[in-house]
Amino acid sequence: MGTDTMVRLSAFATVFVLIAVLEAVYPRRRPTVSRWRRWQANLAIIALNPLAARLVVPLLPATLAALAAQRGWGLLNLIDLPLWVEGALAVVVLDLVIYFQHVLFHAVPTLWRLHMVHHADLDIDLTTGLRFHPIEIVISTAIKLAAVAAIGAPVAAVIVFEVILNAAAMFNHSNWRLLPGVDRLVRLVVVTPDMHRVHHSVIIRETNSNYGFNLSWWDRLFGTYQAQPLKGHGAMTIGLAAFRDAQRLGLLRLLAMPFTDDPGRVPINRH
Repeated sequence: MGTDTMVRLSAFATVFVLIAVLEAVYPRRRPTVSRWRRWQANLAIIALNPLAARLVVPLLPATLAALAAQRGWGLLNLIDLPLWVEGALAVVVLDLVIYFQHVLFHAVPTLWRLHMVHHADLDIDLTTGLRFHPIEIVISTAIKLAAVAAIGAPVAAVIVFEVILNAAAMFNHSNWRLLPGVDRLVRLVVVTPDMHRVHHSVIIRETNSNYGFNLSWWDRLFGTYQAQPLKGHGAMTIGLAAFRDAQRLGLLRLLAMPFTDDPGRVPINRH
């Protein structure tokens, strides 16, 4: 196991445990369905995804970054900047790529079918942030690899970005109550749980907002920012209108969902 993998796994485990404790001690919303039932499906698909990604796309982003540096691939390998500047630029641009990727999965009905698995969760917590269909994970990995090669991102920057991306996904999907003043301050830079929760509303115009995963700037810059849900965080309904039966959202149903269920009216280009 490589050093980058050890760093990512260690960071993942630390953040997961920390946020799980904070959710238990300072919950934002009361659960509407059994956490045990949800976590069975969520943790199963989370465990399956790295295996699927490595089988289809065996090259890790950090490995590709090292290869790009050796071969001189990518913009940052063609210009001479201080390493810390290159690293910061790479992290910010990769975050922008993830924003546009997320918009794409809401805009293209075929891709939305895959992304429905993420949105069909009936409650939202840190496990929701890691619950994606394996085919979506494979496509996302391919996009990330292409971006790393095109940017010429330094190896250290790629490792840092992957750690940040996983941590941010767990943080901004968490059911952790931040004080309102803290939330207002933090969301000036980083996507907070209250900001991203709007994106998981059953109301379509709210689902199609707040696409950012880490930096909150992109939603403001591209006009997709919505500060609060219409019904408030306590009363809003999480999930998708077509999937309200928790007993029918087990692992096998989630894996089959893109191929068996109607994508509804959520995709952007249907409005």
